[in-house]
Amino acid sequence: MTIKSLRILCDVELPDVTIRVWNGGGGVFIDSDGNEYKPAQFTEDALQQIEAAINGEAFMLGLSLVSTTGSAADYVWEYDESMPVQGSPVVVKLQILDEREQPDGEPIVVFSGEIDNIDVADDASEDGITSRVNLEVTNRFTLRNITNGGVLSDVDQRAYSKTLNPSAPDDEFCKRVPLMRDKTVSWPNW
Repeated sequence: MTIKSLRILCDVELPDVTIRVWNGGGGVFIDSDGNEYKPAQFTEDALQQIEAAINGEAFMLGLSLVSTTGSAADYVWEYDESMPVQGSPVVVKLQILDEREQPDGEPIVVFSGEIDNIDVADDASEDGITSRVNLEVTNRFTLRNITNGGVLSDVDQRAYSKTLNPSAPDDEFCKRVPLMRDKTVSWPNW
């Protein structure tokens, strides 16, 4: 078996429909389960962020899809206006293809998260109108990043602990630390 190429597949699971796209041009790509992926182009920044996700370095993924059809972009915009999409799951996968450009095995999930924000923009040029769908996707490691440089609050600490270890008892670290302020540490006198 010779691996000829890879496909980057993206599943956006909105509340009542799943949008499936693949990075490239041409026709519809059909995976081994019969799901249809429509062509779109990820921006160079999005591809770099996917690479960081594959390496386990990304906690947030900004996907910008260009060259989507105007009707698809309009659909995403109208959908977001009528029904909130925040929290909808997003899965990015790699599909290995054989020498006949057919799926070879199951796709490999490289990033999964939830939509934090969605934005649709249209750019007009001499070649026509190009629609861009921007998705900001966060995953379970987002809680590690606090932009103001502060420490986790008690509520944040509990949520972070539940995310990392859902079967553990409730984390009370933030309750116990302030109590230690009034304690005196005495070293043993041998």
